[in-house]
Amino acid sequence: MAGYDLVVVGAGPGGYVAAIRATQLGLQTAVVEMERAGGVCGNWGCIPSKALLADADLYRAMRDGASRGLIAEGLRVDFPKVMARSRGVADRQATGVEFLFKKNGIAYHAGRARLAPNGVIVAHDDGTTESIEARNVLLATGSGERLLPGLEVDGEVVMTSREALADPRLPASVVVIGGGAVGVEFAYVYASFGAAVTVVELAATLLPGMDPELGQELAKAFHRQGIEVLLGHRFEQLTRNGTGATVAVRGEGGVRALTAERVLVAVGRAPLSADLGLEEAGVRVERGFVVVDEALRTSVPTVWAIGDLVGPVMLAHAASEQGVRVAEVIAGTRTVAALDVAAIPMCVYCEPEVAAVGLTEAQARERGEVHVGRFPFRALGKAMATGHTEGFVKVVSGARHGEILGVHMIGHGVTDLIAEAGLARTLEATTEEIADTVHAHPTLAEALREAALAAAGRALNI
Repeated sequence: MAGYDLVVVGAGPGGYVAAIRATQLGLQTAVVEMERAGGVCGNWGCIPSKALLADADLYRAMRDGASRGLIAEGLRVDFPKVMARSRGVADRQATGVEFLFKKNGIAYHAGRARLAPNGVIVAHDDGTTESIEARNVLLATGSGERLLPGLEVDGEVVMTSREALADPRLPASVVVIGGGAVGVEFAYVYASFGAAVTVVELAATLLPGMDPELGQELAKAFHRQGIEVLLGHRFEQLTRNGTGATVAVRGEGGVRALTAERVLVAVGRAPLSADLGLEEAGVRVERGFVVVDEALRTSVPTVWAIGDLVGPVMLAHAASEQGVRVAEVIAGTRTVAALDVAAIPMCVYCEPEVAAVGLTEAQARERGEVHVGRFPFRALGKAMATGHTEGFVKVVSGARHGEILGVHMIGHGVTDLIAEAGLARTLEATTEEIADTVHAHPTLAEALREAALAAAGRALNI
């Protein structure tokens, strides 16, 4: 059959990386994207939000500098300019992905794709259609914001992260529905720039799904920052009133009314599996997620799927790694593409940052006896010197061999520190091996070694 060896539907972090790896392996590859190269991550998620978070960190540091003898008089925020910088970063990211397509000889088609018997049919914005033949199709369409009944998004008062990333208005008050990664990051941004923020979370801790100690510590940090956290509260009703809204939430103590200028809906994400022609093609779908085997192949042998479209971990770096592996499976250099979920790091970029890899303490205890070591940043020289003493590092290891089962961190810079923990799990390292690795002093990375020492019963600095 004529045409491409592979057509990738979606140019996000999973799709574009898969396309590049496929061309490296000699596969003729095309990419179809209905919006802009870079996907949600590059345009409306990971990258622009981190630009906002960086500016929030800088503003907060300047505002609070007086305690360290650094006085910034007349400090104020030009929020439209902050937002413009964020959009500019996203634009540069998209341009960079487009450059990579050209550099690697990847054909780029702008439009919406649907599966066809021999590839895909692309509908363009001008009303025309195009048929692209391919031996294999990789679906990498990602996910969209999950909504709740009664919280209809209008872009003025009620928003998701997507609308918030395009809104140059700095609200005086915000209610955030959802205490997961997106919710706490935006809560931190708005609060740093002076908004009154309340986070509403149904679960018993922030960051449900991560080790509970992380969410508990983050809630304490948010309290110190002036962010109100309502745990165990369920959204019930929203009533618009003038330029804002009143949100009714219910907890153990009954119903509480929260009034704010903005309401941010951050209750998770849903796979973008509609309008792809999956049912007609015979691709199996369950609860919106595409079902795949260990090679990430769907029920149709020539159709593959990765990333948020397949779950269960909906993270950009997981999608990228899956994309690389699928390309290698198609090229015949690999047989298994599925990832070990426990080996995928999870990061949250508010301040203090949160990061984890591996099993939670509870998950590890279900499998057998464990040792747990903790080391607080307040006892670390580098943390004291920089003034970032919030949080801790927690290491969970097997009791018999000391193997690293999970590492959980909260504190300044931990989204970078988690890489060492991920490598330790990949290499099946033990607490003794981490302890025997000389760590430079003074560094934040010493906290991981100290936590490993504590798990091994050899704590030195606590």
